Amino acid sequence: MDASQRLDERLAPELEALKQKSLYRLRRLLEGPQGPQITADGQALLNFSSNDYLGLAADPRLAEAAREGIEKYGTGAGAAHLVTGHSTAHHALEEELAAFCGRPRALLFSSGYMANLGLAGALVGRGDRVLEDRLNHASMLDAGLLSGAAFSRYAHCNAVSLERELADGKGNTLILTDGVFSMDGDVAPLPALAKVADQHGAHLGVDDAHGFGVIGAGGRGSLEYHGLGPAEVPIYMATLGKACGCFGAFVAGSDALIETLIQGARTYIYTTAAPAAWAEASRAALKLVQAETWRRDHLVALIARFRCGAAQLGLKLMESTTPIQPLLVGEPDVALALSQGLKEQGLLVAAIRPPTVPTGSARLRITLTAAHTERQVDRLLAALAKVRP
Repeated sequence: MDASQRLDERLAPELEALKQKSLYRLRRLLEGPQGPQITADGQALLNFSSNDYLGLAADPRLAEAAREGIEKYGTGAGAAHLVTGHSTAHHALEEELAAFCGRPRALLFSSGYMANLGLAGALVGRGDRVLEDRLNHASMLDAGLLSGAAFSRYAHCNAVSLERELADGKGNTLILTDGVFSMDGDVAPLPALAKVADQHGAHLGVDDAHGFGVIGAGGRGSLEYHGLGPAEVPIYMATLGKACGCFGAFVAGSDALIETLIQGARTYIYTTAAPAAWAEASRAALKLVQAETWRRDHLVALIARFRCGAAQLGLKLMESTTPIQPLLVGEPDVALALSQGLKEQGLLVAAIRPPTVPTGSARLRITLTAAHTERQVDRLLAALAKVRP
């Protein structure tokens, strides 16, 4: 038996075990852009599984900005930001993001995952502590675990639990939380968390991947939603691949914070910069987030319509006022069966199972976007009525 065969012999039983537990994952092959109507694996589907919350991912104005960026800068950055990869397009996007977020500076990363890893690695290490919400995104959990600092988690959205954790330790402490939780759709109690952090001299950081551009009167995310700023939450991270319909992420904060990340965030220092054309598309998207407020207004109306219809059907939705509307079903096989039943009716709604969510909390993760219509939401409700758990 050669080395490849030995490896396959070890891996095959593990893959089979995932299938037996209804935890095996498959990729869908899309034939075209994101939108309410997509073609996946050759089937036309009404899509309720996208994070394209404002419906910008296929906006022709973003595509035109990217085309102009390619003509000016080419297709690749060619090097890391600290070598020759930092273009005027990247720099302009950073300045515009900083201004939008009300922070002195912003720094681009290739993804939210890399931003969180780089952030934690640059700010804490041995002798320090990282405290995180139990249901934080995997990128934050990994960031805390890999930082070298002592790592622990507090109960979900529970400032009292956080305070108990803080009371037991010493040293530099970083608190990390989602702004909007990606699988539950609930918003973190940031005022209470910020108060506890301040009382204990800890530093609070928010990953607002699912809030940026979506909630808050001006689309500035969970901090605007709660009326908070840099004084309460000094570290702010968000992504550009969801509401902005583009790609990448950024951290916004003080000059000292950004300079510390430039000097010490390994996922920034040792990564080729994203193409400048992507930065130009993101700049166009940020303008639309600010100018086209009707997108958020329409989305709020669709959320209310869906929740009202779901309540009339007796469906067990989790508490969420965001575009993420999870239908809790419990077991993975049930979630898969419901997702398949909807697909047979021409709708795509993803089944979310452990380890993405805790054991016993498998669900359908229903996401609404500003590109959906009222009629499409009504079609979703009608389909759910036929396959309800």
